[in-house]
Amino acid sequence: MDGLKRATTVVANELATQIEVNYYSLADIEPYFELKAPLIVAKHPIDSGGKSFRGAKPLLKFKTQIEDLATTLKSGKYDVAIFTAGLLTSFTPEIKRLVPDVRVIAWMHNNADTYLNNYYVQMKQEFCQGLRSADLVVTLTEQDLKSFSAFNSRTLKVHNPLTLKTTGKANLENHILNFTGRIDIEQKGIDLLLALAKDLPDNWKLSIAGGGKPEAMKKFRALIKKYGVENKIIYQGHLNNQELKENYQNASIFVMTSRWEGLPLVVGEAMSQGLPIVAMYNTGVDEYLAHGKYGVLLQNHRLSDFQKALKPLLHSVKERQKYAELSLKRARDFELTKITNQWLHLLNKVQTS
Repeated sequence: MDGLKRATTVVANELATQIEVNYYSLADIEPYFELKAPLIVAKHPIDSGGKSFRGAKPLLKFKTQIEDLATTLKSGKYDVAIFTAGLLTSFTPEIKRLVPDVRVIAWMHNNADTYLNNYYVQMKQEFCQGLRSADLVVTLTEQDLKSFSAFNSRTLKVHNPLTLKTTGKANLENHILNFTGRIDIEQKGIDLLLALAKDLPDNWKLSIAGGGKPEAMKKFRALIKKYGVENKIIYQGHLNNQELKENYQNASIFVMTSRWEGLPLVVGEAMSQGLPIVAMYNTGVDEYLAHGKYGVLLQNHRLSDFQKALKPLLHSVKERQKYAELSLKRARDFELTKITNQWLHLLNKVQTS
């Protein structure tokens, strides 16, 4: 139920209204998000435990699943297969060998540095070969366009779309900061977030929406206790679409402390509801804010600098209104219809290449 799955289903559900689309899953897991196209489960599904594979020798470990996928692509006479992230991308050379007529698009949902030097270190060779073999590589940010182009000249950028309809209804009078995202201490900078809450003015609270794995939640609760912010935090857990809208609309500032991101959907969601954005640097939020044109963007992860940047918005509704208008203006660039048309164009392009 992470951002990758959310973006994938939003795009594919919309594409399914205009072209034939099927979902394919290596694991037999009940989908969290609504699917508006058929779901095919691998003949020999893996038991992933809900975790993404980041180990070694993926072509050997998933030999049977690669053959299953090739059989499905061949029997269904598919024109294009869109592979998300690293494991599936590593399958590309084998799929191209087994099903020469299919075109493969590798869709990168995180930044190149994270994939190459963190998530897929153990399978870096296979991942990189998959990138090189793809007919097209789709990235989310300008920086990743440059990085992935080093592996494949047929690389382009397509933003992920907004996943909530734009309303601009955020209540800028409420003294609530909002953070929405997975409880992942290191990536999401939850340690920085809770340290920030510790020094908030007495009349401000921090609302946190999102869940995490048991180990992460244990660390999360320990950090809340460590910083003594039990009375500063409004923890909301997992939220559905309507609850998510209300979550944003009840706040007056969205904050992000992530150390790395692809193109974090939550920033687009917050902007679409008219929330000002104050964020520490990562390549994804940099893309949304256009280097600080549409929100407050730090170039570091120093808490003291973040507090200083946040202060004017905490003390001025007028300042919050200024950045809310910038958020709504930028949100228009990520509307679903626009992104869908870009996908339709590139699908036609890759078929005729």
